[in-house]
Amino acid sequence: RAGSVKKVLGLLEELANNDKEKYAVVWKEFGRVLKEGPGEDFANRERLAKLLRFSSTHDDSAEQQVSFADYIVRMKTGQEKIYFITGETFAAVKNSPHLEVFRKKGIEVLLLVDAVDEWLTSSLSEVEGKTLQSAAKGQLDLGALADKEEKEHVEQIAEENKDVVERLKKTLEGKVKDVRVSTRLTSSPACLVSDAYDMGANLERILKATGQQVGGSKPIFELNAEHPLVQQLKRESNAERFGDWANILFDQAVLAEGGKLDDPAAFVSRMNQMWVAYANR
Repeated sequence: RAGSVKKVLGLLEELANNDKEKYAVVWKEFGRVLKEGPGEDFANRERLAKLLRFSSTHDDSAEQQVSFADYIVRMKTGQEKIYFITGETFAAVKNSPHLEVFRKKGIEVLLLVDAVDEWLTSSLSEVEGKTLQSAAKGQLDLGALADKEEKEHVEQIAEENKDVVERLKKTLEGKVKDVRVSTRLTSSPACLVSDAYDMGANLERILKATGQQVGGSKPIFELNAEHPLVQQLKRESNAERFGDWANILFDQAVLAEGGKLDDPAAFVSRMNQMWVAYANR
């Protein structure tokens, strides 16, 4: 068995290094199987990692042709992590609000849409000394890629919006684990992220689809405090309207990450009420 594995890996490496077109054909047929490798064959994890291919924001192509080596060569000076995002469809991950700050700064993100990618990223936590990090989990810290002025600005914005954050925590109690000002968003008003050690939303959906029972951890609601909708929310004194706006933003964030609403009719009703109120102004 060991001899066969060694021989097969050698042939795949030769194709990957010397005939990219032929390897692309192999990857198209067997890529999902190879992605199971790092979790199944610890001894050959590093060799298998070099054979993996992904889509990425480098060219926004659905074709899986970017290797870890390609990504690492293009990493920004001071970048310490390999960023990725998982989802059900290419369109969903490509247009995810979680990528806004990465696109703004020109930081490449791997776009993972195969179900097996969830298990791959849980079993392959590091490649060539670079940690893999989900763009949709935990408190985003770009380290050296975020300059001092940006960090101070975020701290200032968070301080200025403490009141609306606290109001949202009370309004969305039971739906979210926490509410905080986002460092990810540049154009969207809000997004949902998973806590650093919680199960990601996409993996949770995959497990539910297979009939498995999952705990259903609550997401963290992140706000783009400078967005006009959030500023309007901040000024809203009517408790009922505030609640409607808060729930609309939450439901929009659920949809933006590819999730399904628990009560679509309530979302439509709130949206209609807001449109009517705006039309009658």
